[in-house]
Amino acid sequence: MALFGKPKYTIVRLKKKEIPDGLWTKCEECSETLYNKTLEENSKVCPKCNYHFGLTAHERINLLLDKDTFGEFDKDMVSADPLDFKGPKTYKDKLKQDQEATGLKDAVISGEGKINSRPAVVAVTDSRFIMGSMGSVVGEKITRAIEYATKNKLPMIIVSGSGGGARMYEGLYSLMQMAKTCAALSYHHKASLPYISVLTNPTMAGIMASFAGVGDIIMAEPNALIGFTGPRVIEHTIRQKLPMGFQRSEFLLDHGLIDMIVHRKNMKGTLSQLLDYFA
Repeated sequence: MALFGKPKYTIVRLKKKEIPDGLWTKCEECSETLYNKTLEENSKVCPKCNYHFGLTAHERINLLLDKDTFGEFDKDMVSADPLDFKGPKTYKDKLKQDQEATGLKDAVISGEGKINSRPAVVAVTDSRFIMGSMGSVVGEKITRAIEYATKNKLPMIIVSGSGGGARMYEGLYSLMQMAKTCAALSYHHKASLPYISVLTNPTMAGIMASFAGVGDIIMAEPNALIGFTGPRVIEHTIRQKLPMGFQRSEFLLDHGLIDMIVHRKNMKGTLSQLLDYFA
């Protein structure tokens, strides 16, 4: 019977159109899906909620300094392993892993460049490399950059984005970098030269307790996490609920720890104005 025969139609399965990876990014703050090209053109700031995504050290330098004016210092300096540290992963393995992942030798890039034609010495930490923590190489490179700025009578700018503080893989070798960088900045200050500290998300622990916290001007990007110990650790320690927005840029501006909050797109212009003022 025709009613019970094979159907006279076929089922066509349409192949799902594949979307290439790497075209979109989800905002960590508002969950908006952002086209990567649009995000790049907006200096990696969410156009909907103003969330500032992290930047690599090279991206930060390209954003702040005039094109082709940056000359890097101590490019090939690498960390030793003074404690022969061993854990789930050795320190040497961790260094190698992050060097391959980031293309950096360590967690800071330093050098001399120009900001709207005004010369300055700049150092930028990179949170991708062991959370931007300060070991002997980071401390030495920053100290050398400060000493170069002092000798050549140049302003110093350090952009901090470090959630790792002192790098405990190196023990006291790491902790002593806090005093060393601050001592170099003291001589720079005695020479009547300006130091501008730029805090980005996150700037924590030994970084904040040393060179990041002693700028003549301390500025921060919006909603950056800034402090010594993380808020969850503090809450567990004091057994109290912390105020809303505790350790964020806006809270710290209201309480006098920082001098200004500057949107990323205005950062270069603001630094240029400050350098003019100090000059």
